[in-house]
Amino acid sequence: MKSISRVAFAAALMAGAAGLAVSPPAVAQKKKEEQKAPSLKLSKEVQNAAAAAQKAIAAKDFATASTQLTAAQGSAKSDDDRYIIAALQLQAEATKLQDARASNQQVSDQGLKAPLEALIANPKTPAVDVAKYNYQLGVMASNAKDSAGAINYFQRAQQLGYTDPNLPLQMVKLKMDAGDIAGGSAELEKAIDAQTAAGQKPSEDLYKYAIAQTNKKRMGPQTAGWIKRWLVAYPTAQNWRDGIVTYGMTQQSAVTLDKGQKVDMYRLLRATKGLADQYDYEAYAQWTYDLGLPYETKTVLEEGKASGKVPASSNSASDLLRLANQAIATEGSLAPVEAKAKAGANGRIALNTGDAYLGMGNWAKAIELYRVALQKGGVDADTVNTHLGIALANSGDKAAAKAAFAEVKTAPRSEIASFWTLYLDNPPSA
Repeated sequence: MKSISRVAFAAALMAGAAGLAVSPPAVAQKKKEEQKAPSLKLSKEVQNAAAAAQKAIAAKDFATASTQLTAAQGSAKSDDDRYIIAALQLQAEATKLQDARASNQQVSDQGLKAPLEALIANPKTPAVDVAKYNYQLGVMASNAKDSAGAINYFQRAQQLGYTDPNLPLQMVKLKMDAGDIAGGSAELEKAIDAQTAAGQKPSEDLYKYAIAQTNKKRMGPQTAGWIKRWLVAYPTAQNWRDGIVTYGMTQQSAVTLDKGQKVDMYRLLRATKGLADQYDYEAYAQWTYDLGLPYETKTVLEEGKASGKVPASSNSASDLLRLANQAIATEGSLAPVEAKAKAGANGRIALNTGDAYLGMGNWAKAIELYRVALQKGGVDADTVNTHLGIALANSGDKAAAKAAFAEVKTAPRSEIASFWTLYLDNPPSA
């Protein structure tokens, strides 16, 4: 997405005018036919001046070429005359630009604009060249930081069938830079889909660019969508961690989650082996303890210590583990509570008991109690189905887990459920 090289640009312009020969007429017509240049009928005055200008351009005598072309303009009577004049003006300006750039001289490319616009407006200009010249004006506008002008030229080029492989990504950057993040995101999606359809694998940087740009503008749903596309294309363990954290685990994340929702994302980090350090383990453990889930607190801290990511010397971890063990001892067996849940008038006790079993890693009991909670009602069905899906996923019942996640209807829980479904289909590759 860098600026276009003006040397390459000038060469492309010269290539567009390479078939223009104006002397002698019979030879010129043959060359034009061979190269599919437009068939021109020039007035005598213009033909003579144009032939002299072309000879001067070949000799790089640009002063003489300019004099001859100015004289030709004064004598022009038809579109054919105006076409050859503009084409030679373009060739002269492109030659000067190419030579200057090759010598590392700083020169403006604005001399190209008038002949390009004249050729675009001339009915004698082949349609393929009209598309190319619009693209080249777009390049000039882009390099001049005129995003709106560049977008207009590039869109015309696209409409006329121009197919430069850089064009879609140039459109993306221009729209993003101009503040049209939604439009740039849509363009990038089309570009990535086209690359994929062509059997190419889009660069990982494209997904990261879209994530950063949409998140900077606090476009939560779009950011979540790009994170998921990225994880499908590049499902590494590190990307899974980065994607989850970017989605909802920091103050700069795409969405704001409450403590319970963040715990469900921590559960996904744990499932994807994405818990990275002492902070991850202790924050996860603290929040589960705050939610009344001491079994999960204990399990998470013990896993952190066993992995070496939670130092044995951590006073905060030791204190929290002590409190979790005390709470577990106080709670005692869940069997009486389970019976009470099944006999309850609503599903609230069943949900809480299912959460306790989930924290213990007793997936079968958790699944059973969540289903009781859904049957009895009086609970947030999205929360229950999220937790049911997590228990089923951890139990290995992928199809049932995906079915449970599909029942989660309201954001942000619906997004959390979709991340879990994505994990089931695209587990970390490394």
